[in-house]
Amino acid sequence: MKYENIKIGNFIERPNRFIAHIEVDGNLEICHVKNTGRCKELLIPNSKVFVQEFDSDKRKTKYDLISVYKENKLVNIDSQAPNKVVAEFLPKLFDDIKYIKPEAKYKNSRFDFYVETSNDKIFIEVKGVTLEDNGVVLFPDAPTERGIKHINELIDCKKNGYLAYIIFVIQLENVKYFTPNNLTHKAFGDTLKLAKDKGVEILAFDCKVTKDSITAKDWVEVRI
Repeated sequence: MKYENIKIGNFIERPNRFIAHIEVDGNLEICHVKNTGRCKELLIPNSKVFVQEFDSDKRKTKYDLISVYKENKLVNIDSQAPNKVVAEFLPKLFDDIKYIKPEAKYKNSRFDFYVETSNDKIFIEVKGVTLEDNGVVLFPDAPTERGIKHINELIDCKKNGYLAYIIFVIQLENVKYFTPNNLTHKAFGDTLKLAKDKGVEILAFDCKVTKDSITAKDWVEVRI
């Protein structure tokens, strides 16, 4: 996916999870943060960031925060990007797709995608990953009961004859492997392992991230 009207800036502070103060073109600006996660290891004062500029009277802020440099790695932190990347990638993942429905309801959950091919009916949940430690990428960065609920519903999908996938979209490149963040939320990791044992497909791929784009790159090893 591509972004337009990208500008470089400096991150100053994040007074709450929705906004950040940034410096752009020598001016202090209020910027919308498109990620409600903690991102504490990324949003560090004076970090270089890329923002998307908008010219609209309907917006409360002029900028959206898109990505940030962590040392020499550019990390996309737009929480809407993973679904868009997967939507572009689906034809490479499944042959002979007949139907795609985003935000598909199943019992008490709403999954990111429902896909039908000539032979299969598939539910897919997408998780964006921005937390990295020495090349290892982890999810979640905060406890997520909603994430556990989604996994349990995918197990139920599989039991009822559907194919079920969890795709972790790593919003940076050149990583070693993906693993659940058991130190932060062990129950999520335990449920993910159960899902694997029950036949839910668990995939991860990294992304090529530039100042104005993010695209699927390489499959990444999943260790559970």
